[in-house]
Amino acid sequence: MQVRSRVHKNTLFISLDGELDEYTAEYTRVNLDKAMTVAQSAQIIIDLANLRFMDSTGIGVLIGRYKKMKDKNIPIYIANPSTQAERIFKMTGLYSIMPRRDGGVTYA
Repeated sequence: MQVRSRVHKNTLFISLDGELDEYTAEYTRVNLDKAMTVAQSAQIIIDLANLRFMDSTGIGVLIGRYKKMKDKNIPIYIANPSTQAERIFKMTGLYSIMPRRDGGVTYA
């Protein structure tokens, strides 16, 4: 799992690359928290274009970050979900708390 972040125009863009499951959850959680704490942004967009797999542990990681940012009134949006992630977000109703946002950011 690779977690990359970049701030552009008061938006924190985070890209997840790899698999978000029980084996990578702690690493992902720590790195998401670090990026979200360091960047003082009005909103967060999590780009899932390169996320190849996510299980229920991964869903828990994202919900935990949502709860932390909700307390700070910072919305989280999801961009470029894979077919599998899209299905999970629709089935679980996650889009009601982390809406889908088209587009992402290029990481150089």
